[in-house]
Amino acid sequence: MTLQQLRYVVMVADTGTITEAANRLYISQPSLTNAIHELEKEMGINIFNRSNKGISPSIEGEVFLGYARQVLEQAKVLEDKYKGDDGGKKSFCVSTQHYSFAVNAFVDLIKRYGQDEYDFSIRETQTYEIIDDVARMRSEIGILFMNDFNEKVLNKILRANDLEFHELFVAKPHVFISRNHPLAKNSIITNEELEAYPYLSFEQGEHNSFYFSEEIFSTTERKKNIRVRDRATLFNLLIGLNGYTVCSGVIDEKLNGKDIISVPLADESDMRIGYIVHRKAILSRLGNTYLGALANYLTAGSDEPEDSVKTPQRKLQRRGRFNEMRDDGEPACGDVTEKAAEHMRRVKAT
Repeated sequence: MTLQQLRYVVMVADTGTITEAANRLYISQPSLTNAIHELEKEMGINIFNRSNKGISPSIEGEVFLGYARQVLEQAKVLEDKYKGDDGGKKSFCVSTQHYSFAVNAFVDLIKRYGQDEYDFSIRETQTYEIIDDVARMRSEIGILFMNDFNEKVLNKILRANDLEFHELFVAKPHVFISRNHPLAKNSIITNEELEAYPYLSFEQGEHNSFYFSEEIFSTTERKKNIRVRDRATLFNLLIGLNGYTVCSGVIDEKLNGKDIISVPLADESDMRIGYIVHRKAILSRLGNTYLGALANYLTAGSDEPEDSVKTPQRKLQRRGRFNEMRDDGEPACGDVTEKAAEHMRRVKAT
């Protein structure tokens, strides 16, 4: 078994066809087919199922491909450490829930490492796919959130896939709404006040469990529900329908536009936003740099990874009113619990 053979099978799995894989690898189809057959014979398994409809990984092949990606990633780490920046083609992939700071950090990574040739990917996708991408080493890092509701289930899935969660920051939940929304001038919004408006959420496909939701209170029954797949559609509906969604409150006008604002949501638990990695993997230089870029957006004065981006970064326009901090590290808005209780008293009195 060689690294070249591992690169071959991973490329076939990624492209889904021998023809496309051979083109990308600059080898003939017969040579690629023979190399895969030799590897399968040596390992004693069928890595791929072959039919008239094409080629796809077998069940045991999926497991093998996960290990193959891990070996190739570690080989890259070794080359990066001892060969240095040789000007070769860089590759990196991150899977994430729909967070603007994840995109901003990705932009900073490309600005630092984008050369004449690179192959970088950012996948804003469903929660289950984020976990699956990192477990199968399609992505080096995954970005998602946990709270008291989903933590037990997600941690069980992470352990089963040999993954671990690292917290980046804790956020108070906020509501994203249009600047012209009837509730836009509220200092805080309650679930009761939101009942009349459409609730927008990211659909999770066949794994549409409450535990995989990107929104913090998906167990709450809503009269008006709209599920979308991408962020642009969600924001257009927020504006056009006076809808709302629940999020961390971290917002960037350059990505989300000036028409979207975040307002604190009362009576909801904190969101612990972090990243997942494979337990047995060693982060590449690109992975460490990406985490450093995230730290620049999310934490003030934190210890950054050795290879983190040091150049000045674009600042988020706002992190949500409950997530803004004074110089001493305390919330700028004061005691959140008391403000929420005061608002609830005013609402009930009207």
